[in-house]
Amino acid sequence: MGTTVTPGELKAMLHDGGELALIDVREQGVFAKAHLLFAVCIPLSHMELLVGALVPRRATRIVLCGDGGAADPLIDRATRVLAQMGYSDLSSLDGGIQSWREAGYEIFSGINVPSKAFGEFVEHTYATPHLSADALKRKIDAGENVIVLDSRPMEEYRRMNIPTGIDTPGAELVYRVFDLAPDPDTLVVVNCAGRTRSIIGAQSLINAGIPNKVMALKDGTMGWHLAGHELEHGQQRRAGPPSPGGLAKAKQAAQGVAEKFAVREIDADTLNAWHSEAGERTTYLLDVRTREEFEAGHLPGSRHAPGGQLVQASDEYVATRNARLVLIDEDGVRATMTASWLIQLGWSDVYVLRAGAAGMAPVCGPQADDLPGSGRAETISPGALNDALQSGQSLAVIDLATSLQHRAGHIPGAWWAVRSRLGDEFAKIPAAGRLVVTSPDGRLAHLAAGDLGHLAPGVEIAVLDGGTDAWKAAGLALETGLDHAISATDDVAYKPYEHREALEQRMQEYLTWEVGLVEQIERDGDARFRSFS
Repeated sequence: MGTTVTPGELKAMLHDGGELALIDVREQGVFAKAHLLFAVCIPLSHMELLVGALVPRRATRIVLCGDGGAADPLIDRATRVLAQMGYSDLSSLDGGIQSWREAGYEIFSGINVPSKAFGEFVEHTYATPHLSADALKRKIDAGENVIVLDSRPMEEYRRMNIPTGIDTPGAELVYRVFDLAPDPDTLVVVNCAGRTRSIIGAQSLINAGIPNKVMALKDGTMGWHLAGHELEHGQQRRAGPPSPGGLAKAKQAAQGVAEKFAVREIDADTLNAWHSEAGERTTYLLDVRTREEFEAGHLPGSRHAPGGQLVQASDEYVATRNARLVLIDEDGVRATMTASWLIQLGWSDVYVLRAGAAGMAPVCGPQADDLPGSGRAETISPGALNDALQSGQSLAVIDLATSLQHRAGHIPGAWWAVRSRLGDEFAKIPAAGRLVVTSPDGRLAHLAAGDLGHLAPGVEIAVLDGGTDAWKAAGLALETGLDHAISATDDVAYKPYEHREALEQRMQEYLTWEVGLVEQIERDGDARFRSFS
């Protein structure tokens, strides 16, 4: 199934200007230990659910990567899945990452590496000013004229934040800052969990020419914690929408950024023409507004990609190199700011849709993702499953959430598993007359039910209707921990603060890793970061 390419041939592909999706099919935690710079992690476990959005054009040139080449079982299975989904140009890296290493090329650890390295490049190139956690703490305690803007999404902000900080995710900073800090003497400090979004956020405000002094908080909330200062938890403070005057200033600032960084616009007619070329060229239509705005109305075919996260983790939204990226918002501010960073990150075909979503018929509600495959399995309601568990029926529940999600809360007695490993590890689950499969929203569970049909012939298999989210919504009991794990917990890359031990050591190691990426990127030679005077 599929052909192989040598490390040298793949290296040439990365520089030939053609569309290319380099896909690593291993679980994210395994991927994070060692991978190629521009490999995008699409684990075999979630392949059918993720690849359609990340690689929308079925004729895209795809190279699969893992521990081995075509003889690697994961590569073979991924090739079959993709071929069944209609992908036609499939090959794999001969010998996997080991052959890449043996050829003398760089191997990277961590996730979102291009974006992380870019943040360090920005700080070095533009000398983005920063201040330490201790210095910020003294200013806050002294009641100085300072405002802290947290550039992370609300779900991250709620976990932990700098005291007094206001949630203002990346692309929202220029859009909302003129109302948040109307006094030009107010010091604006931007933070994230570590370094990247602090640097990009602060430099965004500087690039936009706001009158305030702007600084990045060195090492973010991790630096604050390592300095011995208390963090807040569970906060909900967020920046409000801009006033008419604030929006007018934001538009003027964004226009200056567009001129400085050569941000290009297209109109609806051009976008429609590009859509007609969908068989030959990939165009991503990315809505960079907040989730609430996106769900209130978005363009057909667009996907939600909040601007700050699109820069911070571009490989989680776009997998095809050298594709077109078209960004959408309502007034051009957030799309322009995001485009300016993607251009510097090395994307050559980045555009802002003129007038954004105005004048086009919107689609309301969350992003629609059809469940691929031949169909859904039989379902069982949360109430019926709870009754069956309470009555002591011969029943096993298999949870395919991430190990982090399972640890935080799962159906009592559920066995935690990784879908791609079920064939090797299913025997660890005690025999039962009935199997119920669940995942957070149930979609992955429906796919896995077909896998289990081959592993447990004659056993009744059902999927929890609505997944574990529905179980939680019904107010039913939950367990925590990983006492019933049948697989290694390397399915996802744990952030330093998600570990249960040696937190400070892991934080320091993470921050050191981020800073060291610049030199490794230079040795690798494949990144095309751009600087503007």
